[in-house]
Amino acid sequence: MDKSPHKVQVIRRRRPPSWSRVMPIVATVALLCVTATPPDLAYGRTRSRVQPISVPQILTREPDVSAEAACLIDVSTGRILYAKQADKRMRIASLTKIITAWIAVRSGKLDKVVTVSGHAVRQEGSSVYLGAGEQQTLRNLVYAMMLRSGNDAAMAIAEFLGGDEQRFAAVMNEEVHRLGLTHSHFMNPHGLDHPEHYSTAHDMAVITAAALHNPLFRQIVSSKFFTIPWSNQKWDRKLRNKNKLLWMMAGADGVKTGYTKLSGRCLASSSTRAGRQVALVVLRDGNDWVDSARLLTYGLTAYERRNVIDLVHIRATAPVRFGQQTKVALRAEGDVSYVFHRDETAAIEAKIIKLKSLSAPVRKGQPAGIVEYDLHGQKLGQARLLTVEAVKAKGLWGRLRDLFL
Repeated sequence: MDKSPHKVQVIRRRRPPSWSRVMPIVATVALLCVTATPPDLAYGRTRSRVQPISVPQILTREPDVSAEAACLIDVSTGRILYAKQADKRMRIASLTKIITAWIAVRSGKLDKVVTVSGHAVRQEGSSVYLGAGEQQTLRNLVYAMMLRSGNDAAMAIAEFLGGDEQRFAAVMNEEVHRLGLTHSHFMNPHGLDHPEHYSTAHDMAVITAAALHNPLFRQIVSSKFFTIPWSNQKWDRKLRNKNKLLWMMAGADGVKTGYTKLSGRCLASSSTRAGRQVALVVLRDGNDWVDSARLLTYGLTAYERRNVIDLVHIRATAPVRFGQQTKVALRAEGDVSYVFHRDETAAIEAKIIKLKSLSAPVRKGQPAGIVEYDLHGQKLGQARLLTVEAVKAKGLWGRLRDLFL
């Protein structure tokens, strides 16, 4: 038996630190996390977790949507491509800010400095944490309103451009009336619920399409991120667009989200493909992202922009006096572009509404009349009728025969 002494290794376990020592450290870290990134504004959330929406590349049939009201419009032509209870009067929440921004970007004052009032700061709902007396350019306020839906920014814009909320609302109503819209009435610049503040899916689609004709408006609503100053802070406000569709759908380029308990989920969206843009408004839609992606795809693929002149062959002639031939063939020339469903081009009608009697000699390409194009009774536009060939004049004896025979 081995009686030599054994060396025993003693392992000393470290005692866990007492809570009295840990808690101050945890509290400090938590405080730093809260204060280092302003809520809902930081680039810390720029890596979006939203997943792309799976939508067929081509949709030629109207998809079923859960929206209570919806309206899809071709931005360039203004043609309504889809409508569901589009004229129903409804609350529109922050979609109101579309017209507020539209007025602002056309004001010519985007680089003017706005001093934010205490009244603007006290607005309910979504905010970009403006402070009373804070100064921002009008441009920065528009970005804050459209990307983060800041009600404080919307009111600051209204007070700067209109003097006060009521007078700016009057300007808003004048603008929609100029567009020929009669089913909308605005009481404030942000869309917080008010019994006399309402619109329709149709009216908001028309307003959105009109605003999208403005290049700066398009730039703002398609921006995923924007940074504006934050006075008395060590950081800037780093804005991330609330419109998830910008990440969820290829080609999406706008426009505005909206929600209150009374209005439900509302969304104005837009998408561009091959140079053609459509805009959509869905109201009270619990499945707004998916419904919007489907309807936008439908508008871009079931319809196509074509020049009517290329679709309808004109068989027209103009009479010719004193010519070596008594008539000359005509062709249409011009750009009468419109958006057509793939199945409806056969319904286009061409009507000659003016035809000249020509006297030889006639030049090739000489104007000889006007043709008008209609679709289902709607006037699409007019084109000139030009001669296809030249017609030489008869000699003297030929002219005399035409005069007396």
